[in-house]
Amino acid sequence: MVILSCKDIRKSYGIRDVLKNVTFSINEGDKVGIIGGNGEGKSTLFKILTKDLNYDNGEIFLDKNKSLGYLSQNITLNMNNSIYDELVCVFQELLNMETKLANLEVKMSEPYDENNAAYHDKLIKDYTNIQDLYGPRGGYTYRGEISKVLKGLGFLEDDFNKTISTLSGGQKTRVSLCRLLLRKPDIILLDEPTNHLDLEAIEWLEDYLKSYKGTVLVVSHDRFFLDAVTTHTFEVINGHVNCYNVPYTKFLDLRAKDHEAQLKAYTLQQVEIKRQEAIIEKFRSFNREKSIKAAESREKALDKIDRLDTPDKDKEASKIQFETSVKSGYDVLHAENLAKSYGLKTLFTTLDFDLKRGEKVALIGENGRGKTTLFKIIMNTVGADKGNVILGTNVNVGYYDQEQSNLNLDKSIIDEVWDDFPHLTTSKLRNALASFLFTGDDVFKIINTLSGGEKCRINLLKLMLSRSNLLLLDEPTNHLDIMSREALEDAILSYDGTLMIISHDRYFLNKVINRILELKECGINEYLGNYSYYLEKKANPLRFQEIEELQNGKTKTQVKDEKKKKRELEKEEKTVKLKLKKIEDDIASKEDDLLVLQEQLCLEVIYANPKESERVNKEIAVLEEVVSSLYEEWENLA
Repeated sequence: MVILSCKDIRKSYGIRDVLKNVTFSINEGDKVGIIGGNGEGKSTLFKILTKDLNYDNGEIFLDKNKSLGYLSQNITLNMNNSIYDELVCVFQELLNMETKLANLEVKMSEPYDENNAAYHDKLIKDYTNIQDLYGPRGGYTYRGEISKVLKGLGFLEDDFNKTISTLSGGQKTRVSLCRLLLRKPDIILLDEPTNHLDLEAIEWLEDYLKSYKGTVLVVSHDRFFLDAVTTHTFEVINGHVNCYNVPYTKFLDLRAKDHEAQLKAYTLQQVEIKRQEAIIEKFRSFNREKSIKAAESREKALDKIDRLDTPDKDKEASKIQFETSVKSGYDVLHAENLAKSYGLKTLFTTLDFDLKRGEKVALIGENGRGKTTLFKIIMNTVGADKGNVILGTNVNVGYYDQEQSNLNLDKSIIDEVWDDFPHLTTSKLRNALASFLFTGDDVFKIINTLSGGEKCRINLLKLMLSRSNLLLLDEPTNHLDIMSREALEDAILSYDGTLMIISHDRYFLNKVINRILELKECGINEYLGNYSYYLEKKANPLRFQEIEELQNGKTKTQVKDEKKKKRELEKEEKTVKLKLKKIEDDIASKEDDLLVLQEQLCLEVIYANPKESERVNKEIAVLEEVVSSLYEEWENLA
């Protein structure tokens, strides 16, 4: 049964058509994923459906007996309420019943007056009637449901009494989502619901929505989430909405086939149109009555052709390419016994881990566990309470801050980038900006006026230009559409440096990482593999322990041999590390000697004596040759 439909919806801003003749229908119980690039009109469509925005033409049908609830990116909460009280307000009808029941109980407890039996009978009747409604409408379960939803979306019981005005933006968004889920409207509209949720909360929300009895429309760039929750995919592209009755991954295959068929049909029609136009032109060139009539006849037939639209094309994505300016040592980073607390809140203790050159590592953990703080400790912008972080040889770190706090909001785009990289020529800077889709006068826009996605692109561009060999990326896919996420994935896969990333985009993690560090209060759990492997291992720890011990079904002899080889490799690795350490010490010593000799050249007793000056210069030349050889030897070993 159709619960919501649109017919020929059109919406323009000035001369730009955001939505053009949008037509679709949604049945009761459908779970619809709405996808498309940033700025394609997904949020505009939602605002039209919720009547927060007028449309120019078309018709919308919504069953008048059905309720609609919308989680937008704009938060509307009572800032003076506690989290719990804000959610209790959802059940105002039940609260009113509780007040009435309490008042009736007081009156019923008064001494019975035989002369006023009818009054007492009415009290009992009213009380019974309210109770008959109170139970079936959730009166005995709603407080437990509030607690369940809050905990599912990552709140602790200690958080329930926090005043909303004291919460972060992400926490307020989660409260809004809790409130919407507790309302249980017949149709839920969700705009980027996984933003600000940790992985555990996202998985809880997936399970909740999969079993939700109502209809769900969700705008999301989270491909893992879309596959888990949705049954239909609506693609918003170039003002149109293309509807597919399949989840996201299956949609990709169908869309590719459709696009190929549309392109073929369009190309064939264009060939035929040009052929007919050539014939018409030829007939007209004869300049005879019969040939002119034939030309006119063909023209009329050509005008009646139902001309196919040019097949929709994806917008261009940013051209991201991370390169390193110098090769780092094999040991990139060593963290030892790190601990950090804020007041009574302990983020983590006894934290130990290493990063090796070329690794792509995900740092995961619940919200508030200190993942971003750990990045800031590595960057030396926040101090650890205990322990230390040691960076390896030739390591230079590039940091992507999810809060975009490193951007000067008062600068133009071009000045923000140029001030950080003043060596770039105008041509090179313009080309770099264009590769991130900032062209023409757009480069003079003030950063404060930009969208989250545009700010994200600027930070990624600056990171690319830094040519760092260790990248720390804190939620880099936030504000990126699917096409931009894919471009970032490809850039990371071809990057030859080392990467550590915080992300709740599981599709992204599956594609780019080969190791997971799960941050806990008392240390780190390590998993060698992608996110799907991590989930399987968490679900079946004993089975994976057995698999690892038997090395995927190999005999005990094979396992023993491989362990021996592993020990030998580790021994070789240790030998190489010792050699590298010795070379590094030699380099440091020789460079100290060079410094002494160079200082001698500044002494009058040396530079005033040609023979002494020649001797010192020769010694410097020899030492420089030795240092150069040592660096070459180090690079070959590393």
